[in-house]
Amino acid sequence: MGESSDSVSIDIDMLSFEGKEHVVKTTRGSISVYVCGDQEKPALITYPDVALNYMSCFQGLFFCPEAASLLLHNFCIYHIDAPGHELGADVISSDAPFLSVDDLADQVAEVLDFFGVREVLCLGVSAGAYILTLFAIKYKERVLGLILVSPICRAPSWTEWLYNKVLMNLLYFYGMSGVLKECFIQRYFSKDIRCGVHGAESDIIQACRRLLDERQSLNVMRFLQAINERHDLTDSLKELQCKTLIFVGDSSQFRDESVYMSVKMGKKSCALVEVQACGSLVTEEHPYAMIIPMEFFLMGFGYYRPPHFASSSSNGSNPASPSSHSCIAPELLSPESLGIKLKPIKTRVDIEV
Repeated sequence: MGESSDSVSIDIDMLSFEGKEHVVKTTRGSISVYVCGDQEKPALITYPDVALNYMSCFQGLFFCPEAASLLLHNFCIYHIDAPGHELGADVISSDAPFLSVDDLADQVAEVLDFFGVREVLCLGVSAGAYILTLFAIKYKERVLGLILVSPICRAPSWTEWLYNKVLMNLLYFYGMSGVLKECFIQRYFSKDIRCGVHGAESDIIQACRRLLDERQSLNVMRFLQAINERHDLTDSLKELQCKTLIFVGDSSQFRDESVYMSVKMGKKSCALVEVQACGSLVTEEHPYAMIIPMEFFLMGFGYYRPPHFASSSSNGSNPASPSSHSCIAPELLSPESLGIKLKPIKTRVDIEV
């Protein structure tokens, strides 16, 4: 990231996604990583949902000035796209080996090795949240904390498995057709935003359709196939050594799965924030609902959001080391502790199995 002069603040809207794309060669194939920020800072990695890349999955969140200042001030962001999901991607060769979810998690570790990164915080959405959770289970010593949006942790039900099989067949034979785009949009967004005002489609849905048009359908099919063959992580969740913050929309297809995951992890290590009138893609539909819980979560690691985000040369300080602080208890994410009403957020910390 380019630095401004000592007296000039960084324009968050302009620099939220200013960075450099790297193509990292791993033993499991090449993968695109978009790096934003100073690589001397602690690392935060992101992983998007099926058929999305870092722009279409995290743009709404990082274009919020408060969220951008919180994250860009404290971290270097490594946006990892699923294989073949980056902008301008070619079709993955049919000769290339199929990558399982374990392969994708191991690939994340190879990306970190490439950049010389030892410890990270993770931010993932749905399928990407599963990959990063699996990564945290396999590489416990490398993950400081998890921020998961509409995560999944169990093997697919027969209904989901069959539905995904139908989607994969449509992707293979018809490409990213109108029917498929509707299926993915239903996966990401609530009915309210899909229908729009007076039946008019919202800008965010129109933008999502255009971005889905850019995806290589066979590459999407590969990622969806890996997720459809995922294994149950339930027994391993309590072995996680990191604190976890889960966001889920109350209209998300994965709401029950997210609640189940938070229960299995336990309220001492996991806090669940349910966002009202929202689908699975909270980062795009209601990104502002994530800011305060994330800020309190990261405060437990010694991070903070400056009142005015300026370049490191103007404030002359580096963010605190994440290893030097323990995370705050999930109870601190309650509306009462925050001291304000969190509409449209509903925080759940005491959940019956």
